[in-house]
Amino acid sequence: MSDLYLFYKPFQVLSQFTDDQGRATLAAYIDQPGIYPAGRLDYDSEGLLLLTGDGALQARIAHPDFKLPKTYWVQVEGQITDQALQQLARGVQLNDGPTRPAKAAHLEPPLLDERSEPVRPRPGKGTSWLSLTLTEGRNRQVRRMTAAVGFPTLRLIRWSIGQWTLDGLSPGNNRLVSVHLPVQSRRRPTHRTSQKRHRN
Repeated sequence: MSDLYLFYKPFQVLSQFTDDQGRATLAAYIDQPGIYPAGRLDYDSEGLLLLTGDGALQARIAHPDFKLPKTYWVQVEGQITDQALQQLARGVQLNDGPTRPAKAAHLEPPLLDERSEPVRPRPGKGTSWLSLTLTEGRNRQVRRMTAAVGFPTLRLIRWSIGQWTLDGLSPGNNRLVSVHLPVQSRRRPTHRTSQKRHRN
């Protein structure tokens, strides 16, 4: 059994424990030594971050070969259309190639804590929410995908990674769970991939 910490990363917190520029880091919220993030989440994104001291479990979660689905709640500028959702689901063309098919759906505005920096759409635009589930990882992929279909991301929250979710957590809090990793899953992936680990 391995320990896994489910952490709700707040807005404008780095997914690391130190920073030479004085920005907020995980050290302000987590004092458990010997654990590290399995994957990352951008400074201006919020939501689920998984941390563990088990290297094999880290690889199992973070490496794109394992294709753990990640679900994001996305607040975009404008009223997202069915056509845009269909485009996201089919995959869109980005400057580093087409994305894989995804799951995209309308989302009722979730009940969330206010962000430290309020969302400000342009006058007359308003906002709407969608749920987007990906099985690949590229740098700032969600933001680039919604922009590609004409709806810029204003707020981004990672709700789940695989079986783990933010359910019961509030920003800055964490929960410890125990994970049993099968022996065969402790092997490293057998080939390299050119994809970057998931950051959004």
